[in-house]
Amino acid sequence: MKDLEALALRVRSGHLEVLDQTRLPGVEAWLPGDDPARMVGHIRRLAVRGAPLIGVAAALCLARWAEGGAGSRGLESARLALRGARPTAVNLMNALDRLGGVMAQGGGAADLVREAEAIFDEDVALCERLAVLGAALVRPGEALLTHCNAGALATAGIGTALGVIRRAWEQGKVSQVWVDETRPLLQGARLTAWELGRLGIPHTLITDSMAALLMRDGRVQRVFVGADRIAANGDTANKVGTYGLAVQAAHHGVPFHPVAPWTTVDPACADGSQIPIEERDAEEIRGFGGQAWAAAASPAWNPSFDVTPVGLLTSLVLDRGVLDQARLREGVLAGSAGMNHSA
Repeated sequence: MKDLEALALRVRSGHLEVLDQTRLPGVEAWLPGDDPARMVGHIRRLAVRGAPLIGVAAALCLARWAEGGAGSRGLESARLALRGARPTAVNLMNALDRLGGVMAQGGGAADLVREAEAIFDEDVALCERLAVLGAALVRPGEALLTHCNAGALATAGIGTALGVIRRAWEQGKVSQVWVDETRPLLQGARLTAWELGRLGIPHTLITDSMAALLMRDGRVQRVFVGADRIAANGDTANKVGTYGLAVQAAHHGVPFHPVAPWTTVDPACADGSQIPIEERDAEEIRGFGGQAWAAAASPAWNPSFDVTPVGLLTSLVLDRGVLDQARLREGVLAGSAGMNHSA
């Protein structure tokens, strides 16, 4: 396998490593990623996260396992385990299904490596395309808001929503970025603020409950978020809290744009009611980082994602084009017909 380098994933001298995102921003520690069982654990505990990145990481891991001499039965078992590591993110399933297709055609380790490397390279290119299309929506002087982390930590490239923000800032059009902290695991506070700081992009961290006040006061002109799965009708699953943010944006007339590669679209999923929502341990609600702020006996509910209805989207930014409400109503997400780079 050739050397590969991303912010949260790297292949050096034939060995895959992933950045442990649970330890950011305080510690930058790398974890071995060549073993599928360990990679499943990394994905489930969010050491590696972000819908595009977990697909890339899982594909590279399976290819490395094949390079190490795993037989066909062991490879298929590992593929299925990786594929089921997180149920909402369709990118993970798509990547592992691509490798499954190679295996079904009798492909060997070298073929799996080529396919996995192609998935990495494609994600880098998709992020660049998304950044160009999304940045074109931003007007000079706008203050932007984002939720969770949809940056380079979540992809093999510069990110989806955060890639858009980065390119728009480089073009001199962004005055400020508001960063939702993103409860309960603080991906906005721990990860997005860290990325923006590294890039020198002016930003301010807020609690999730402050966004509506900023919108009311005219201090946010546009919202960009990522996506973990997009149904055929345009309903969009993303980190929990996104739905509420979209409701607030619609009420205040603030444009709201999910940003995602085409691999996030699930044409087989008719609408948001069919998107499986991962529910995580209630302990994530009752405390964080070893600090408890609720009684252990307090019941808690912890869905990791919510679904934003398509009617709340201003437009959907895909690498194949920016789809406004009129295009979404045409049903273009149900198939590739009518979609091209100038859409």
